[in-house]
Amino acid sequence: MMKKVTLEDIQTMAEAARQQLWAEARDMQRDVKVYLHWTAGRYDQFFNDYHISIDQDGSIYASTEDLSETLAHTWHRNTGSVGVTLCCCYGADTADLGDYPPTVAQIETMAQVVAVLAKTLWLTIDRDRIMTHAEAADNIDGLLPEGDEYGPNADCERWDLQYLGTPDSPAWTTDYDDPRTGGNVLRGKANWYRQQFKARMRP
Repeated sequence: MMKKVTLEDIQTMAEAARQQLWAEARDMQRDVKVYLHWTAGRYDQFFNDYHISIDQDGSIYASTEDLSETLAHTWHRNTGSVGVTLCCCYGADTADLGDYPPTVAQIETMAQVVAVLAKTLWLTIDRDRIMTHAEAADNIDGLLPEGDEYGPNADCERWDLQYLGTPDSPAWTTDYDDPRTGGNVLRGKANWYRQQFKARMRP
């Protein structure tokens, strides 16, 4: 089931799921986290592995009404977390994001969704709680045992959003402290939106 939703709907969904998400995360001895992906599919192609999907024009879709539902978006990290994805990047590689790159509308909407989720789920917008799949795959938060890495600094099985193909994030890098990684750009935008949304979001 894919249902078109708004940022206000996402806030309502996050409020309803917050207690359960935190209970499940605490059972795993971790904080609630939000993981950011791309589908490696085409625009307008949706998958039920993610709670929230963002299409080419920035429209937002939910695969479930319950954000605490455990979905299969991030290996060994699904419990107590929310998966958000861009519908894009079919045929992408580390040199070229192909015919379906992330659009500006998708990037800005993902940052807005992160801002809403972070505020409503009581999360800071930093790499400890808001991570791309590339960052999670390289285990840069140390959550998984050493040797379980499968990201850009390992075998590159998953590298979602490592770069965005935009002027802010133009090219492949494996330096996670580089401000131009997709994760750093998205978190920067999300923190900006969080400030903008303060007046209009429910406390």
